[in-house]
Amino acid sequence: MSGAAPKILFVDRDGTLIEEPADQQIDAYEKFRLVPGAIGALRRLVDAGYELVMVSNQDGLGTPSFPDADFIGPQQLLLDILAGEGIRFREVLIDPSLPAEHAPTRKPGVGLVRHYLGPGALERERSAVIGDRETDLEFARNLGIRGLRIGSDGDWPAIAHALLDAPRRAHVDRVTRETRIAIDVDLDSTVRPRIETGIGFFDHMIEQLGVHGAFALNLSCAGDLHIDEHHTVEDCALALGQALREALGDRRGIGRYGFVLPMDEALAQVAIDLSGRPYFVFEGAFARESVGALPSELVPHFFRSLADALGANVHLSVRGENTHHMIEACFKAVGRALRQAIRRDGGEIPSSKGRLI
Repeated sequence: MSGAAPKILFVDRDGTLIEEPADQQIDAYEKFRLVPGAIGALRRLVDAGYELVMVSNQDGLGTPSFPDADFIGPQQLLLDILAGEGIRFREVLIDPSLPAEHAPTRKPGVGLVRHYLGPGALERERSAVIGDRETDLEFARNLGIRGLRIGSDGDWPAIAHALLDAPRRAHVDRVTRETRIAIDVDLDSTVRPRIETGIGFFDHMIEQLGVHGAFALNLSCAGDLHIDEHHTVEDCALALGQALREALGDRRGIGRYGFVLPMDEALAQVAIDLSGRPYFVFEGAFARESVGALPSELVPHFFRSLADALGANVHLSVRGENTHHMIEACFKAVGRALRQAIRRDGGEIPSSKGRLI
């Protein structure tokens, strides 16, 4: 989606990109030393789709104590070195005020970055501030995004790891007049699923998605079963799809595609693409109207709702004689397809377009 908000890292300069000297002023080439690990980590972050904004306080810049000419040379050297490694800044924002002036543009104030505060200006859950001082963390809090401090949160490689390699988890609460659903997923854990929907056979089927998908899944639903099963089945699919979508993030490094599964006389075939584009095709017919308290007609509806909320292309076909076997084969096969598609398979986004959402 071309209108997606960018992931932005607001990066401090002195003490974060360049080692800060004792006098806290980098006004000569001989004071210029890059912070170890910064280039490699920034390269990883840029490759992962982050945009960079430099935000720096430069006390008294432009005054006789710190002339512009003394700043420009080391600053341009920094930008040239990073650009040579493919690391460029969307913006470079410098505040020249002194602490005693209490200027709103001086970090931790947000005067320089007000254009990032509006709706859609940045992806808040994945954007962050990186700096070496408590004021950088306060700046992050004022922006309403994550703050990472060089030193207390580790060095540059550790910072990149925290941003890129964190566990893929999500929690979703979905509350309507018809259902109340709470769901947790962890794509990098294989704890046995815990499912409570009030429909025993449906619990068993959703459990198959977690077991065969090899991801942790907890789902509880209180639905209007006194009316019928439709709302519970549909809303569980929508909540699960949303949770999987959020846990996948930008889908970097996933296998993306994925399965054929026989179960006794039944055969389910699934083709799945975590493309970000929802589409669902179903082929099959069930002989029984229901298995347990789960109406058979709601099985394709479940997978259609899941595909819509997840942003996945799913083609599912099933044939057989025993409806129980056929439905279970569908859920197991989709779980196995998800296992292949969500597994980490490198660090690139698996798309020639460079994005999947």
